Amino acid sequence: MKNRCFWVNDSQIYIDYHDKEWGEPVFDDATLFEFLILETFQAGLSWITILNKRENFRKAFDNFDYKKIAKYPESKYESLLQDAGIIRNKLKVRSAITNAQLFIEVQKEFGSFSKFIWSYVDGKPIVNKFHKREDVPATTLLSDKISKDLKKRGFKFVGSTVMYAYMQAVGMVNDHTTDCFKYPVQ
Repeated sequence: MKNRCFWVNDSQIYIDYHDKEWGEPVFDDATLFEFLILETFQAGLSWITILNKRENFRKAFDNFDYKKIAKYPESKYESLLQDAGIIRNKLKVRSAITNAQLFIEVQKEFGSFSKFIWSYVDGKPIVNKFHKREDVPATTLLSDKISKDLKKRGFKFVGSTVMYAYMQAVGMVNDHTTDCFKYPVQ
């Protein structure tokens, strides 16, 4: 049996997420946006809740197409609030639309959101060497900095904890613990 990070339970969806996605570097803007939406909706909830609703989010938010989401009319916002398959938090649903608009602004300024976000780590993942749960931080000075920059740009639900989880999800930091089979051999 493979040894995995402490947070993985016996749910197949969790195992698959850990083994195939978490900590893998993502440079594609569409996928970076998907994780931004999922992480912002996760704020205050468990990640397994979001993973279990991921396909519902995908359907509700037009396959995470930020160009479409940025143009959602009020009627679409209202229909999302009625969708039991997603997290129906008014502020989070509104933030998805706002963040899609701002995501496009960042793309215009930097050429891609990927260039912008990965510039914080000079384009390559930070590989941490954490041994146990207590070692893994909820925030870092870097997640504080990214959060502050995104908030200044108008992004919502991008606090430092959310941004650190985002950095982990998209592989900007590799926080697989040293006993995990996914920890990179150095």
